[in-house]
Amino acid sequence: MTVTPVMCDVWWAEPALADRGLLELLDDRERERHARFRLAADRDRYAVAHALARLAVAREAGCAPRDVVFGFRCPACERRPDPRPKPHGKPRPEGAARGLEISISHSGGRVVLALTRGVPVGVDVEGVSADRDIDGLIAYALTGSERAALEELPAHERVPGFFGYWARKEALLKATGEGLSGGLAAVAVTSPAAPAAVVSWESPDAPGHVQLTDLDAGPGYRAALAALTPAPVTVVPRDGAALLRER
Repeated sequence: MTVTPVMCDVWWAEPALADRGLLELLDDRERERHARFRLAADRDRYAVAHALARLAVAREAGCAPRDVVFGFRCPACERRPDPRPKPHGKPRPEGAARGLEISISHSGGRVVLALTRGVPVGVDVEGVSADRDIDGLIAYALTGSERAALEELPAHERVPGFFGYWARKEALLKATGEGLSGGLAAVAVTSPAAPAAVVSWESPDAPGHVQLTDLDAGPGYRAALAALTPAPVTVVPRDGAALLRER
């Protein structure tokens, strides 16, 4: 039996594309969130990411960007006896765009949006930086076997390798909607030197099928995409800069 691949648009953009006009595409909640960021760089990344999400979803759904509505789902809070009152969690298009699935990530000079139809998706991009507590992050995020595999890499590949691990794991947890609350160390993935794949997932909510792939985010970055499907996934790179300029 022939299995139809899942098409996943991956839109790339840069924070430098931010301008005041992008805020007109956002809803009141998003503009309030944007205003709370203290640093201009954080405001720019947020504005570009969320405007890009509205433009890409509108393009796919055939509606105006201002007509795009997002609901939110947090599986962790759904299990709590006292769910948080404010909407939060993974954004899900509603209304005319119902059935589409998105995931947003940004780091440094990269903004990325993944969009599929009917298949939960997660995307993550990470800037490679040694100016962080890498040892502490390794202890927090990696399993014992992953730490051993990282140590086997040449010294100059270990920091990039760690961020490759992180991007893969966070993409998986974003696909399920758990986010970091799902626990990075609960998921084990292949070594950064090997093709991306899930080795184990110690969670009662682990999905039955998942496709995991690395993305090319350019020098100094690591990125990954996860889709909860048994079907192969075809990644279609898209120019987010062109979409933002066309608005």
